[in-house]
Amino acid sequence: MSTVTLHGIKIPLSPDEVSPVIWQAIVSGRYEAKEAKWVFKAVKSGDRVLELGSGIGVITSLMATVVDVQIWAFEANPSTADLARRVIDLNTTGNVSLSQGILTAGAPADHRFYVRKDLWMSSMDKDQGPYEREISLASANIDDFIAEHKINVLVMDIEGAERDLLQKADLNGVERIFLELHDHLYGLAGIRDMTQALAAKGYAYDPRGSYGPCVLFSKDEAIREYEDDDAETAIA
Repeated sequence: MSTVTLHGIKIPLSPDEVSPVIWQAIVSGRYEAKEAKWVFKAVKSGDRVLELGSGIGVITSLMATVVDVQIWAFEANPSTADLARRVIDLNTTGNVSLSQGILTAGAPADHRFYVRKDLWMSSMDKDQGPYEREISLASANIDDFIAEHKINVLVMDIEGAERDLLQKADLNGVERIFLELHDHLYGLAGIRDMTQALAAKGYAYDPRGSYGPCVLFSKDEAIREYEDDDAETAIA
């Protein structure tokens, strides 16, 4: 097993535990590079963060470095959750709770989840592409979880499922939502649906914490600085 350092996070991982595409993205530093930079615009000291779609736990571990942050992370793919647990255990100090499962809007139900070779393509969308196997996952209600744990920040990368979730969930108590958009799955119509739904809940697109498909929606009126031009150029 190798230990690769990515965005300052140690990843104990063998090349045969992920697809060649994922491994190359990790060793080249491209894996979740934009998310790794911009998530710090969303997460602040003292936040209580719910993360949906932790992947292998890199962004989870980065968020956990913020002072006095508590994180509850969910990953649907069982094998990916095992990798994430390994990464989180190595890099964090007890402020992360990781669960293998899903949260959805509405009553708990059983859902089909499609596991694909490239872990970032695994999703609840059967038509997203060829899959290796199909599993059943029992969901829990996201609004109940938010209320129980007093969540104020939502971070998500859930391969298209954000469209349904952001339209149907109440999200009471959540001040900031940081997510990766997947417009290749739902087009501009899907982005419009989510933007309108979030606006109706009191959120605005926040350019101070957004870059390309990594976007921040916020109710937070506190003054925060924009990135300077040099920083923008460096990550373009």
